[in-house]
Amino acid sequence: MTEETGSFSEWLWPTAFMIAMGWVIWHMPVFILDFAPHANESMFAQVSAIHISKDVTPNMAGLFGGFADPIDWLALVLVPIFAFMGVRTSRVAAMEFQEWRRIDRFSIFIGRVTMILILTMTTVMLYEVFVRYVIEAPTKWANELTLWIAGFVFLLSGLYAMQQRCHIRIFIIYDMLPRNVQRFCDVLWTFMVMVFAIGLVYGSYKQVFIRKFYNWEMMGTAFDPPIPAIIQPTILIMIILISLQAISNLICDWNAEPKVHTAADDVDEEELAAIKRAIGEE
Repeated sequence: MTEETGSFSEWLWPTAFMIAMGWVIWHMPVFILDFAPHANESMFAQVSAIHISKDVTPNMAGLFGGFADPIDWLALVLVPIFAFMGVRTSRVAAMEFQEWRRIDRFSIFIGRVTMILILTMTTVMLYEVFVRYVIEAPTKWANELTLWIAGFVFLLSGLYAMQQRCHIRIFIIYDMLPRNVQRFCDVLWTFMVMVFAIGLVYGSYKQVFIRKFYNWEMMGTAFDPPIPAIIQPTILIMIILISLQAISNLICDWNAEPKVHTAADDVDEEELAAIKRAIGEE
C-alpha cells in the first residue's frame, strides 16, 4: 500500500500533538486534583503545592470550580483531535516498510512524533551550548529536559521500530526453515512478547501508576521535572502498544512470501548513489 508522503500536514499534526501533550503532561497535577483528588490530606497538599509551583498560567482561574484553567482544558481536548488528524494524514516514505496496513498508521504517526522530539532535543542542546559558552548564562532546565525528551524518544521509537520490522534479528537459522516453521517461530516470539508485556504490567502497575504517577513524583532537582511520574507509566503503555503491533505484524506477514536476507539488504541504493555522486564517481 503506497501513498504520497511529505505533505505539510503530515508534520503539522505531530508537532501540534507534541505541544498540546507537553502542556497536558506539565499540568497533569491539576487533572489529578480535579478528577481523582487524594483522600489523604498530606498527599493532596503535596500535589497542590506542585501544581502551584509549576503552573505556567498562575493568574488564570480554574473552570467548573476546579484547578484546571481554560488553557489546560483546551490542551486536553486538542490532544486526541491532533492525534486523530495525525494518524489520518500519516503516510509511508520511500525508505520505510511498504507492506503496511491502515492500522499501522498510529505507529507511523508515533514515529513522526519521535522524529520531531529528536529535532526538539537537538535544538535544546544547541541552545544550552550557546548560552553556556557564549553568553555564560547556563540554564537550569536544558540538561534535564534533554534527558526527559531522550527517554520519550527511546520509548516511542520502539513502537515505530516494531512496525518497521527494524529491530535487530538474526536470520541465519530462520531463513533455512520451511515457511510453515517460520510461521510457528513468528507465533512463538509474538506470544513471548505478549507474555512479557502482561507480566510487566501486572507486576508493576501499582508501583507505577499509584506511587509514581498518582503521587506525581518529581526528579528532586533545580528544574525538578516529573520524569519518574511520566516515564515509568510510558514504559508500560508502550510495551502494551508494542505487543499489539507485534500481533498486527504477525497477521500482516502471515501470507508473505519467504525472504532470504543477505548483507545487501542493509545497503541503501539511493544513499550509495548520492555518495558516489558526491565523490565524483558518477
